Amino acid sequence: MGKAVVAAAVVAGAAAVAMAALVVRRRMVTSAARWAPVMEIVEEFNKQCAMSATRLNQLANDMAVKMEAGLASDGGSELKMLLSYVDNLPTGDEKGLFYALDLGGTNFRIIRVQLGGQGKRVVKQEFVEVAIPPNLMVGTVDDLFDFIATELEDFVNSEGEGFHFPDDDYRPREIGFTFSFPVKQSSIASGVLVKWTKGFNITNMVGEDVVAELSRAMAKRDVNMRVAALVNDTIGTVAGARYYDKDVVAGVILGTGTNAAYIERIQAIPKWRGTPPKSGETVINMEWGNFQSSHFTITEYDLALDLESLNPGEQIFEKLIAGMYLGEILRRVLLKLAERAALFGDVVPPKLKEPFILKTPAMSAMHHDTSWNLRVVGRKLKEILGIQNTSLKVRKLIVKLCDIIANRGARLAAAGILGILKKLGRDTLPKDDIKQRTVIAVDGGLFEHYTKFSKCLNSTLAEILSEEVAATVVIDHANDGSGIGAALLAASHSQYLEHRES
Repeated sequence: MGKAVVAAAVVAGAAAVAMAALVVRRRMVTSAARWAPVMEIVEEFNKQCAMSATRLNQLANDMAVKMEAGLASDGGSELKMLLSYVDNLPTGDEKGLFYALDLGGTNFRIIRVQLGGQGKRVVKQEFVEVAIPPNLMVGTVDDLFDFIATELEDFVNSEGEGFHFPDDDYRPREIGFTFSFPVKQSSIASGVLVKWTKGFNITNMVGEDVVAELSRAMAKRDVNMRVAALVNDTIGTVAGARYYDKDVVAGVILGTGTNAAYIERIQAIPKWRGTPPKSGETVINMEWGNFQSSHFTITEYDLALDLESLNPGEQIFEKLIAGMYLGEILRRVLLKLAERAALFGDVVPPKLKEPFILKTPAMSAMHHDTSWNLRVVGRKLKEILGIQNTSLKVRKLIVKLCDIIANRGARLAAAGILGILKKLGRDTLPKDDIKQRTVIAVDGGLFEHYTKFSKCLNSTLAEILSEEVAATVVIDHANDGSGIGAALLAASHSQYLEHRES
């Protein structure tokens, strides 16, 4: 009897173990079945975003061709290749007190610098950064510029020890105006807005002279200032970097938005009209954010983002690589994974449906998470999207998505830089024995703070250039080039320059 009981117990235990194993196996099958559509979506996205060296070179060739077309005539290419009228880059000899206003994103900065000339260069500098209220980004011209002029007045009034205004006090202080939107200039200190980008959509501004609007607002506040130079942030970056390094040939902005500018020979600009400058060259504002090419793939997420933007069909290159959009692309991919593959469970997290709730800095923080359990990823999902208790497997997938999106953007940016090098003939070594050094100055929060992005850009450029040429090309972080560069251009184009030198 006892043996029978034991035997029955053994049989029952074996049955229980078998049942448990079956349950586990079924759960594994169910989990694998649920995960399969997730991976299918991710792998398809990865495939679409992949950019081989061959495709990047083709894209660079396309960029160079469209640069030529844009230089030939206005409207010749989606690259506007705007004339900046900057033909007198700073040399280091400039002296005096100069200001800069840097407007081009959700914040603007006001900078003042005291220049001491050769040997002293920048003696002292100060700045203030001001957030632009969201309503002013889509409000009226008067509201925006009156707000800026008020902040400018306060900053000038705080001018303190270490800053000395030369000559007579009644002379207007001179300011360089960095206006980082497409502008068609007619001189160094005048230009009309072509269109808004980066989330701005202010009524009755397109076609108006932005310097006139700023001057009017300053006059209303009795701010005694003269705009000596109107520049784009990329042109300011070129000027600021060239001030310290004569081998700088181009500047690139990789921040909220993206753009590039470079130094071009007047003889290579068929659309140039009038007397050429003594220098024989000028800085060209490419507006490369509007670049389009058949050599990069537009995914369904990119297409939806573009269609729902304030400028559908425009700034396509920018929407693939700029800081304003990378986090939003990630959100859209996560939303599809939640809706089609239940990545976060049976209920789609409501916050995941909110456009632009996931910013690129948060994406960068998740991408750079090195903790064993990816706790930063988990925390960001909880804090921003309200997604609780994510598994390590899900967190690893999100890091992979960050990698796909950031790498595509960085590789596209590298291809754009290669396009500039091709246009300048610096993608090959000189035939003679002349030593060639080519510096590309890069500014912007995306490049500065998103380390994996900037590292990928550098490695991609080395990949698509020959080893010999890559050794001659330097990507230099031009910290605050767009701000101090505008002040330096105000100095190099000062109306009091001759008086100060005499």
